[in-house]
Amino acid sequence: MTSASHPFPDPDSNPDSDVVIYDGECNFCRSQVRNLQRLDRIGSRLSYISLHDPRVAERYPDLPHDDLMSRMYVVDTRGNRHGGADAVRYLSRRLPLLWLAAPAMHLPGTAALWGWLYNQVAKRRYKLAGKNCENGSCNIHQR
Repeated sequence: MTSASHPFPDPDSNPDSDVVIYDGECNFCRSQVRNLQRLDRIGSRLSYISLHDPRVAERYPDLPHDDLMSRMYVVDTRGNRHGGADAVRYLSRRLPLLWLAAPAMHLPGTAALWGWLYNQVAKRRYKLAGKNCENGSCNIHQR
Protein backbone atom coordinates (compact mmCIF):
# COMPACT_ATOMS: atom_id res chain seq x y z
CA MET A 1 0.00 0.00 0.00
CA THR A 2 1.36 3.41 -0.92
CA SER A 3 -0.18 6.83 -0.68
CA ALA A 4 0.86 10.45 -0.75
CA SER A 5 1.48 10.35 2.99
CA HIS A 6 3.28 6.99 2.81
CA PRO A 7 4.83 6.61 -0.65
CA PHE A 8 7.19 3.83 0.43
CA PRO A 9 6.88 0.02 0.20
CA ASP A 10 4.54 -1.12 2.95
CA PRO A 11 5.21 -4.14 5.22
CA ASP A 12 1.81 -5.63 4.36
CA SER A 13 2.75 -5.64 0.67
CA ASN A 14 6.26 -6.93 1.31
CA PRO A 15 6.05 -9.40 4.25
CA ASP A 16 9.52 -10.93 3.67
CA SER A 17 11.34 -7.62 4.12
CA ASP A 18 13.01 -5.91 7.05
CA VAL A 19 10.71 -3.19 8.42
CA VAL A 20 12.05 0.33 8.91
CA ILE A 21 10.04 2.22 11.54
CA TYR A 22 10.59 5.95 11.12
CA ASP A 23 8.99 9.27 12.06
CA GLY A 24 6.64 9.89 9.15
CA GLU A 25 6.02 13.46 10.34
CA CYS A 26 9.71 14.33 10.15
CA ASN A 27 10.86 15.77 6.83
CA PHE A 28 14.47 14.81 7.56
CA CYS A 29 13.43 11.23 8.36
CA ARG A 30 11.30 10.98 5.24
CA SER A 31 14.22 12.15 3.10
CA GLN A 32 16.47 9.52 4.69
CA VAL A 33 13.86 6.84 3.98
CA ARG A 34 13.80 8.00 0.35
CA ASN A 35 17.60 7.57 0.33
CA LEU A 36 17.28 4.06 1.77
CA GLN A 37 14.67 3.23 -0.83
CA ARG A 38 17.09 4.30 -3.59
CA LEU A 39 19.87 2.22 -2.01
CA ASP A 40 17.63 -0.85 -1.92
CA ARG A 41 18.30 -1.60 -5.60
CA ILE A 42 16.38 -4.86 -5.51
CA GLY A 43 13.48 -3.02 -3.92
CA SER A 44 12.41 -5.89 -1.73
CA ARG A 45 14.84 -5.87 1.18
CA LEU A 46 13.11 -3.05 3.07
CA SER A 47 9.59 -1.86 3.77
CA TYR A 48 8.66 1.21 5.76
CA ILE A 49 6.08 2.25 8.30
CA SER A 50 5.66 5.49 10.19
CA LEU A 51 5.80 5.22 13.96
CA HIS A 52 2.50 7.12 13.95
CA ASP A 53 0.74 4.30 12.06
CA PRO A 54 -1.55 2.39 14.50
CA ARG A 55 -0.12 -0.91 13.21
CA VAL A 56 3.20 -0.13 14.91
CA ALA A 57 1.71 -0.24 18.41
CA GLU A 58 -0.20 -3.42 17.50
CA ARG A 59 2.75 -5.27 15.96
CA TYR A 60 5.61 -3.98 18.10
CA PRO A 61 4.19 -3.36 21.60
CA ASP A 62 7.69 -3.85 23.04
CA LEU A 63 8.85 -0.62 21.36
CA PRO A 64 7.61 2.28 23.50
CA HIS A 65 6.46 5.42 21.70
CA ASP A 66 9.20 7.53 23.36
CA ASP A 67 11.88 5.16 22.01
CA LEU A 68 10.35 5.32 18.54
CA MET A 69 10.28 9.13 18.72
CA SER A 70 13.97 9.23 19.61
CA ARG A 71 15.35 6.79 17.03
CA MET A 72 14.58 4.87 13.88
CA TYR A 73 14.16 1.12 14.27
CA VAL A 74 14.69 -1.73 11.85
CA VAL A 75 12.90 -4.97 12.65
CA ASP A 76 14.65 -7.68 10.67
CA THR A 77 12.98 -10.74 9.21
CA ARG A 78 13.88 -12.75 12.32
CA GLY A 79 12.16 -10.20 14.57
CA ASN A 80 15.36 -8.66 15.97
CA ARG A 81 15.12 -4.96 16.76
CA HIS A 82 17.94 -2.61 15.73
CA GLY A 83 17.57 0.97 16.96
CA GLY A 84 19.33 4.23 16.18
CA ALA A 85 22.97 3.91 15.16
CA ASP A 86 22.69 0.11 15.47
CA ALA A 87 19.95 0.25 12.82
CA VAL A 88 22.24 2.25 10.52
CA ARG A 89 25.06 -0.20 11.17
CA TYR A 90 22.71 -3.10 10.42
CA LEU A 91 21.61 -1.46 7.16
CA SER A 92 25.26 -0.95 6.16
CA ARG A 93 25.54 -4.74 6.07
CA ARG A 94 22.12 -5.34 4.54
CA LEU A 95 22.23 -3.01 1.53
CA PRO A 96 25.07 -3.68 -0.95
CA LEU A 97 25.39 0.00 -1.87
CA LEU A 98 26.26 0.74 1.78
CA TRP A 99 28.90 -1.98 2.06
CA LEU A 100 31.65 0.59 1.50
CA ALA A 101 30.55 2.37 4.69
CA ALA A 102 30.31 -0.85 6.73
CA PRO A 103 34.02 -1.18 7.66
CA ALA A 104 34.13 2.33 9.15
CA MET A 105 30.84 1.80 10.98
CA HIS A 106 32.07 -1.45 12.49
CA LEU A 107 35.55 -0.46 13.60
CA PRO A 108 36.13 -1.79 17.10
CA GLY A 109 35.44 0.85 19.73
CA THR A 110 33.43 3.18 17.46
CA ALA A 111 29.89 2.08 18.37
CA ALA A 112 29.63 4.71 21.13
CA LEU A 113 30.77 7.45 18.74
CA TRP A 114 28.24 6.42 16.09
CA GLY A 115 25.53 6.29 18.77
CA TRP A 116 26.41 9.78 19.99
CA LEU A 117 26.44 11.20 16.44
CA TYR A 118 23.12 9.54 15.63
CA ASN A 119 21.52 10.93 18.80
CA GLN A 120 22.77 14.46 18.06
CA VAL A 121 21.13 14.43 14.64
CA ALA A 122 17.98 12.64 15.84
CA LYS A 123 17.19 15.15 18.57
CA ARG A 124 17.64 18.05 16.11
CA ARG A 125 15.79 16.48 13.17
CA TYR A 126 12.80 18.85 13.29
CA LYS A 127 15.12 21.86 13.41
CA LEU A 128 17.07 20.49 10.44
CA ALA A 129 14.11 19.94 8.13
CA GLY A 130 10.82 20.59 9.95
CA LYS A 131 7.69 18.50 10.36
CA ASN A 132 5.12 17.32 7.86
CA CYS A 133 1.73 17.93 9.42
CA GLU A 134 -0.46 17.25 6.38
CA ASN A 135 -2.72 14.86 8.27
CA GLY A 136 -3.05 17.03 11.40
CA SER A 137 -1.42 14.47 13.68
CA CYS A 138 1.30 16.90 14.80
CA ASN A 139 -1.28 18.26 17.21
CA ILE A 140 -1.45 14.84 18.85
CA HIS A 141 2.24 13.88 18.91
CA GLN A 142 4.01 16.93 20.24
CA ARG A 143 7.58 16.27 21.27
